[in-house]
Amino acid sequence: MTYFTSFDKIQFEGKTSKNPFAFKQYNPSEVVSGKTMEEHLRFAVAYWHTFNANGTDPFGSATMIRSWDKYDGLDRSKARVEANFEFMDKLNIPYYCFHDADIAPEGATLQETNKNIDVIVAMLKDYQKQTGKKLLWNTANNFTNPRYVHGAGTAVNANAYAFAAAQIKKGLEVGKELGAENYVFWGGREGYESLLNTNMALELDNLARLYQMSIDYANEIGFDAQFLIEPKPKEPTTHQYDFDAATTIAFLQKYGLQDKFKLNLEANHATLAGHTFEHEIRVAATNGMLGSLDANQGNMLLGWDTDEFPTDLYTTTLTMYEVLKAGGIGRGGVNFDAKVRRTSFEMDDLALGHIAGMDSFAWGLKAAAKLIEEKTFDSLIDDRYATFTTGIGADVVAGKSSLKALEAHALTNPVVDNKSGRIERLRLQLSEAIYSV
Repeated sequence: MTYFTSFDKIQFEGKTSKNPFAFKQYNPSEVVSGKTMEEHLRFAVAYWHTFNANGTDPFGSATMIRSWDKYDGLDRSKARVEANFEFMDKLNIPYYCFHDADIAPEGATLQETNKNIDVIVAMLKDYQKQTGKKLLWNTANNFTNPRYVHGAGTAVNANAYAFAAAQIKKGLEVGKELGAENYVFWGGREGYESLLNTNMALELDNLARLYQMSIDYANEIGFDAQFLIEPKPKEPTTHQYDFDAATTIAFLQKYGLQDKFKLNLEANHATLAGHTFEHEIRVAATNGMLGSLDANQGNMLLGWDTDEFPTDLYTTTLTMYEVLKAGGIGRGGVNFDAKVRRTSFEMDDLALGHIAGMDSFAWGLKAAAKLIEEKTFDSLIDDRYATFTTGIGADVVAGKSSLKALEAHALTNPVVDNKSGRIERLRLQLSEAIYSV
């Protein structure tokens, strides 16, 4: 069955094209900074937003009626598999991502749930073989079911903790079966509402224990995927333990897990934490922990996770600037953890949303490469920190200085000759790069 009938396979037609069902910027075979766009970006479809979302929000019911919604239960799940691979083929997207609850209905028991998952995983595996498409990452939904009302890996109830562990065990087995390149941990309920009823030390210790058990089991079954943790500051909990990149890295370092995990960073999560996406990427890269990206954007007038398709060219450019500077995203990718707006309810809006995101990231990639190749910012940065390359500054960097030596230098060099940071000029140069590609 064909699910997307209103458009054919999306092709690159260039900037002058007026065809809404064509790429204007994303040319997968175009070489940028030594690699093709496809190799740089490694785009992925988010199964939950693309095939499961129906347009509900806290104030309104579903607006999106999909062609697979005429089915129920496992039949609907099977139809979604077919739709996923048709969609990936038509948009030339190489990867997809999912939670366990996205691909198969939960049964009355864990045994029944796992049986449902096995049916769909076998189907996914067959489609991967037929199409060459791959699983970028999978994960366990340890946050939706009411059993996780008080957390999963940080649950106050050991039975809920055990159930979460069982879901992760199955998720690792599924990841191995499907050849997932990564496995993600997202702490949707790993946080607290009030410290008045929270044993934070126990919860954090238990979360670290769960991560270690996951590492051990992955090694036991020979699943060599890259493990990723996805930071988020709030929503649904008031304060989540993986608040941002820096907090998550500190947690991993405390428990000796820093060599076993990298970070899966999401743009909208960064802004909810009071950061920019490029800030989170820089923090992760500086600590050698940049793993993968969830591409979206938030509405800055709203205080929650709106998961809009990324179309802000300044953000996509700065994102790819950081990625290129970091040497790429390795086994990670650019997963569109984004959903079309509730008012964009027609089937072809799913394609138009992904085209917008893919073109925006391709545009950002080209602009970022131009900035790096022309050393637009590098020369100013080198000049700003030039005093740390000679004399007393070089001694500081080499670890050869002391407070006494620095005091002596300050006494004999009382004038500090600062230079302008040229912020306004740099921002204009960023604009010039974006609109010149």
